[in-house]
Amino acid sequence: MAPQTSWSFDPSVLVGVFLLVALYAIGWRRARRPGERHPPSVGRAILFAGGILTILVALVSPLDSLGDQLMVMHMVQHMLLLDIAPILLILGLTKVLLRPVTRRLQRIERRAGFLAHPVFAVIFYAGLLWMWHVPALYDVAQGNSVVHALEHLCFFAAGSLYWWHVLSPIRSRMRLAGLGPVTYMAGGKLLVGILGVVLAFAPRVIYPFYAHQPHFWGITPLEDQMMAGLVMALEQSIVMGIALVILFVNMINETERTEQRAERFAEIA
Repeated sequence: MAPQTSWSFDPSVLVGVFLLVALYAIGWRRARRPGERHPPSVGRAILFAGGILTILVALVSPLDSLGDQLMVMHMVQHMLLLDIAPILLILGLTKVLLRPVTRRLQRIERRAGFLAHPVFAVIFYAGLLWMWHVPALYDVAQGNSVVHALEHLCFFAAGSLYWWHVLSPIRSRMRLAGLGPVTYMAGGKLLVGILGVVLAFAPRVIYPFYAHQPHFWGITPLEDQMMAGLVMALEQSIVMGIALVILFVNMINETERTEQRAERFAEIA
């Protein structure tokens, strides 16, 4: 039996995406004016567009309706909103693009206190994943469109905050240094990966909502849950592996640049 597939054109999603695109287009036009130093490259715009496309795939394409019928599809949707979309959107930003709001963001960071600390971002990121996968709350979200939308918004917000500490083009007073980014990345990803392992190897179906679904494509509810858990665990492992390699390379390059600056200062002295 095949599941139903349909496009979802939720007005709230389309309006939100339109606002993101409009704000980026305004910033892009300003940052690319003649005489502007360090204008953003076309590659940055492509990355941002990829983030927008990821949001549309997750919330507008047939993946959204498939997620209501198969847990593994719902998990793919969550991972797109939690990691892929925030990564691409933030990589699409530059200091020049954010210049009009940089000071405002820094003031918010100072006033936020612990909420702006990387430790909170890890707790928020992993904690929300675990919270929304509590069976009672998970089933409520699946049965209520408003709660379901809130769940997706929480995942996107948590992912954006988590990746902001690693990828933000703005230098922050809470900026991770040394081995900090590696510890930060490993901590968040392992906490979420453990949840994926729990789902993958659970001996029974945890979520009543999916327990009563038909066997779409011949997949039983327990197999569906197992596949969903594997998607979460593998996605977290792959993203963490790629991120750690990039972080190590950047750390080595930064160390070399620091040593070169020290040598130049010593020669001048």
